Amino acid sequence: MNKILCCVALLLVAATGWTQKIVVSGYVRDSITGESLLGANISITAEGRGTTTNAYGYFAIQAPKQQYQVVVSFVGYETKTIKVDANGTAQLVVLLVPKAFTQDNVTVTTRRKESNVKSAQMGKIELNINTIKQLPAIFGEVDILKTLQLLPGVRNAGEGNAGFYVRGGGPDQNLIILDDAVVYNPGHLFGFFSVFNADAIKNVSLIKGGMPAQYGGRLSSVVDITMKDGNLNKTQVDAGIGLIASRLSVQGPIKKQKSSYMLSLRRTYIDALVTPFIKPDNQFYGSGYYFYDANAKMNFIVSEKDRIYVSGYFGRDVFTFNNAERSFSTRIPWGNSTGTVRWNHVYNKRLFSNVSLIYNDYNFEFQGRQNDFRVRLASGIRDLSAKVDFDYFATPEHKVKWGAQYTFHTFLPNSTSGTQDSTVFNPTTTNKKFANEYAIYIQDDWDVSKKLKVNVGLRATAFQQVGRYKHTILDANGNIVDSVLYGRGQTVRTYGGLEPRITARYQLPNNNSIKAAVTRNLQYIHLVTNAGTTLPTDLWVPSTIRVRPQISWQYAAGYFQNFKDNMFEASVEVYYKTMDNQIEYREGYTQGLRDPELDFVFGKGWSYGAEFLVNKVKGRLTGWVGYTLSWTKRRFPDLNNGEVFPSRFDRRHDLSVVGNYALNSKWRLSGVFVYGTGNAISLPERFYFVGGVLTQETSRINAYRMRAYHRLDFSAIYTPQGKKKRKYEANWVFSIYNAYSRLNPFFYYFSQEGNPATGNIQVQGKQVSLFPIIPAVTYNVKF
Repeated sequence: MNKILCCVALLLVAATGWTQKIVVSGYVRDSITGESLLGANISITAEGRGTTTNAYGYFAIQAPKQQYQVVVSFVGYETKTIKVDANGTAQLVVLLVPKAFTQDNVTVTTRRKESNVKSAQMGKIELNINTIKQLPAIFGEVDILKTLQLLPGVRNAGEGNAGFYVRGGGPDQNLIILDDAVVYNPGHLFGFFSVFNADAIKNVSLIKGGMPAQYGGRLSSVVDITMKDGNLNKTQVDAGIGLIASRLSVQGPIKKQKSSYMLSLRRTYIDALVTPFIKPDNQFYGSGYYFYDANAKMNFIVSEKDRIYVSGYFGRDVFTFNNAERSFSTRIPWGNSTGTVRWNHVYNKRLFSNVSLIYNDYNFEFQGRQNDFRVRLASGIRDLSAKVDFDYFATPEHKVKWGAQYTFHTFLPNSTSGTQDSTVFNPTTTNKKFANEYAIYIQDDWDVSKKLKVNVGLRATAFQQVGRYKHTILDANGNIVDSVLYGRGQTVRTYGGLEPRITARYQLPNNNSIKAAVTRNLQYIHLVTNAGTTLPTDLWVPSTIRVRPQISWQYAAGYFQNFKDNMFEASVEVYYKTMDNQIEYREGYTQGLRDPELDFVFGKGWSYGAEFLVNKVKGRLTGWVGYTLSWTKRRFPDLNNGEVFPSRFDRRHDLSVVGNYALNSKWRLSGVFVYGTGNAISLPERFYFVGGVLTQETSRINAYRMRAYHRLDFSAIYTPQGKKKRKYEANWVFSIYNAYSRLNPFFYYFSQEGNPATGNIQVQGKQVSLFPIIPAVTYNVKF
């Protein structure tokens, strides 16, 4: 009883303190486009405390009951100071003016002041879209995911590839979301380009350690991408013509200051350029490849307290190959679709909510024909989701967030059909699976004292596999002996658990801080692959009776320092991560008609390492140097004789050097150098003849490594400056990918030369490389 009375007394004291103050709230927006600015800094000069805007540009902060000043700042914008009367109760709308570059004084800022040392969040990096657009890219195509690969702790999946691994995790362990919708396959051209068109993107943030409780369902990282809302003030057109693709984006007001739209389109045109030069009698006539994607968004300011967003993405890759000589043809389409409807509502100055309805899917299809034989393979995943999130600005010391989410999953891991003359093969069992996923969470961003700040949260999740489902029972030799059928909606298996998350920052003198984080994550859906990247043929599968959820614990600590008046940011982070219930295919697996989960084997993994970063965020020259030293290992009882082996994601050394230089108002120069230890691979160790057939004996799993990977890229952006003001802005982007034409290995193979009958046969290992030096030119225009 005494404890209860003490708690009530404390609450009354806090409430009394709060009533002696007032709450100022509002939105921060771009003065030219009306775009909301997330992560803007707001401070009250008389209080010495501050806050930041949420994902929709909203803020609330305590102010004294007297005339006061609100100071609002954001990277790349002029700081604004507003005098507010204590009796004013209206919601503020703060419009920040973008900083302009002048010929005589070029100043660049790429990060919020002191955010590196003052934030409690660990392993979170926000990327500036303008910085991404300045970096050199393969074929001149700006790529968000390739820029993420330049950060410590993030490694690429291979030459030119948009796939990435974070702190030893697989590609499926990254939660990639676009306007709250999950994107399951983020790659075009078999993974060489990402599906994200930079012209349509407003903000990109990566969280690789200390994942907040609002995110879940993955073990390694979160990539949260937000599309532009659309210009509320005037129509704006952006277009670009590159080496392999063209882009067009249009945005503008539906009703000025009240509603807007954004539409962004992109398509490759190599197929259209090459087709006229291939004669109809050529055996490969009709072969080709292209991809396209579209981003669309509308937003409506319904009232001072309500705002509605409707957004979507649709993208497809189509690969066709014809060989008339062999009467063979194939067509492979695949792609993602997403749709999101969100409603923002302000209940009062301190309580903000967002409700989302989300649709997303990913589909892959293979269509093949040879003479009278036809075959079709398909796989995919589709989600229907609903979620609600609340932001509660409780006191100056507490910023609380809570919410809930429900998702209905439909999995199609494998579907095969075909015809041969008049024979039709169309099995009724398509291995389709269904599941419900639930989550609730609460987290508090708590300023314990001026030195200590803590973000503590708890996430509770459950995953329920439901019918229709056929559970196959195997004997000790893997043969099917029986099965159990579950009806529609009938519960097959339920998993669940708690996911505690805590990160803490302790402020030291002279712009230094130390941080630590402990997180537990559960992952209920899995990507199973025979390759090392997110290829379109990989399968997404749910947790079932046979497949258990992946579980990880990650422990991280770091030292952070800013120096030279916050011009430089430096950090050192160390981490250790365990991963249970990892999935691989059994040794010798080949794809067949039965449920692929019957060929899964299970084990555990762990990774540990250190990440070093020095980032220059102000001045003509900006950029960073990042280095990662890491180990990633796996152990599976049914693989490699049960012995520990390095994961395919294991890379001992990883170095990135990135620089951007604003030469003057016309020219901007950029350069990137990357170096990484070669990928771990298995190779044949012995060759011998069995019955006259050359046979090979393969090494232990990942016992060898490819040659080290390194590459140097350059780019230059030229922006013409006319004497007269023009109605449009234009620039030329000149880039060189792989400047010294390093032949990095893509894969190895072994060729056989000679005649075994005469005993002069030779087996020679050879390397396949993809990209030599590639120059590119892109023209961009905006009006």
